[in-house]
Amino acid sequence: MIIKNPVIKADMPDVDVLRVGDTFYMVSTTMFFMPGAVLLRSKDLCNWEIATYIFDKIADNDIYELKNGKNAYGVGQWATSLAFHNGRYYACFVCHDMKKTYIYHTDDIEKRYWDHYEIDEVFHDMSFLFWEGKSYLVYGTGTIRIVELKDDLSGVKEGGLRQILFQTPTENIGLPCEGCRAYVRNGYIYLLFIEWPREGEGNGRRREICYRSKELTGEYERRIIMDDTCGYLNAGVAQGSLVEAADGNWYSVLFQDHGSVGRIPYTLPVVWENDWPVVGIDGKAPAQFEAPFEEYKAEPIIISHSFNSDKNVIPDQFQWNHNPIEDAWSFTERPGYLRLKMAQLADGIMTARNTLTERTSTPECNFTVEMDLTGMKNGDYSGLCAFMGFYGTVGVKKENDEYFVTVCKKGEDKKQYEETCIKASDIEGFNPQSFHLMINFDFNIGEDIATFYYSADGVEFDEIGEELQMLYTLDVFVGYRIGVFSYPTKELGGYTDFRNLSYAADDGEE
Repeated sequence: MIIKNPVIKADMPDVDVLRVGDTFYMVSTTMFFMPGAVLLRSKDLCNWEIATYIFDKIADNDIYELKNGKNAYGVGQWATSLAFHNGRYYACFVCHDMKKTYIYHTDDIEKRYWDHYEIDEVFHDMSFLFWEGKSYLVYGTGTIRIVELKDDLSGVKEGGLRQILFQTPTENIGLPCEGCRAYVRNGYIYLLFIEWPREGEGNGRRREICYRSKELTGEYERRIIMDDTCGYLNAGVAQGSLVEAADGNWYSVLFQDHGSVGRIPYTLPVVWENDWPVVGIDGKAPAQFEAPFEEYKAEPIIISHSFNSDKNVIPDQFQWNHNPIEDAWSFTERPGYLRLKMAQLADGIMTARNTLTERTSTPECNFTVEMDLTGMKNGDYSGLCAFMGFYGTVGVKKENDEYFVTVCKKGEDKKQYEETCIKASDIEGFNPQSFHLMINFDFNIGEDIATFYYSADGVEFDEIGEELQMLYTLDVFVGYRIGVFSYPTKELGGYTDFRNLSYAADDGEE
């Protein structure tokens, strides 16, 4: 079969891949979206589907309930390391907001929500390393450190090894080595990292670095093993994992910063020369290459959904922004609809509870939804959002017992402001029991534009407001998502019903 890159055209960063028999599993960062730590499944390293989530939520506190001015934007679950050891599967990640390292474990990799241990220390961008019968975490940025774990991986081993392994270069380096992935092969320890030189140093882009040694605390050799863009701007394909297939062939799954859609994964071939991994083909990340797999028929990662369900379980493709209020949403109260209840006051989309999100896709995609507004109270605002740090919302608000179609955006002062507002009763054919919204996302080079629309009949859509210039920002640190939202600004008790969320995509291929 032919593997075409990128293998997922949506936000799926900080990947780690583990093979179980003929099946590959890939974990990715989901930060503050719940449930979290998505685990994907594939048999060909190209076609991926969501298998499960490692946890339902990290904590019940103000941070994850968007209360008292607190949130987990830009933090939450980061850069999970995935491993199999002594008959159990392990996933380790850091939450900087909680100042903890979490080690989740299970005997069934596809189990939904694993058991876990908590360590009251932060081992940033760590990787499991198993060497000579002992277990370690290798972690850090620039200064690479190691800490020994207990035999059952339940915590740090008292009196165990804890030291600096080595220091990576810092001169003319904007981001020194981090994002460790550790491997053992042919008597060598291999430690892979991302590094980002400043302009004028090398190619001035993200690149993949490998350190190797035959001794845990000995001298480590260094080599650049991938420094290429696969033809996309000057964005390096780097940071990720190595994996050996059942037939003995090796591959690397890395990701690339891809504008406002987020960070998207690539699969590259790997060969070993003189016990060094050689990633790509002739030093390049190929746009496509032949691999000896049978094509896997995977379920899509982004879907349309009617919201017609006989049980209150969201599909795996969707996640809540922070912890949901469980009794404030329902598929079953009104069959055929998603009901979002006004259960916690908010001053904007970033403080709103129960915003239901899913990823967007590059180069272009759009989403439409139908709404029944008749359960809204004065001060309520409901609709669709282009969700990120610099966000845009299109929806309907109710004020003085009237409906207004409203576009809101985040301003330069980092506060939400109302850009456009039109009286719904002035729209020909307006019916509060059936009103439609749409957002179109254009991620083509030089664009990164979201456009907002409304419709009385779901057929003819009118543009409203100015286009949103989308921008990937580190305050939220995720690619743009579509969000279905409904929040109160004055009083609780209202609700909005949604149905027929429709996703359409142009994948850019002829």
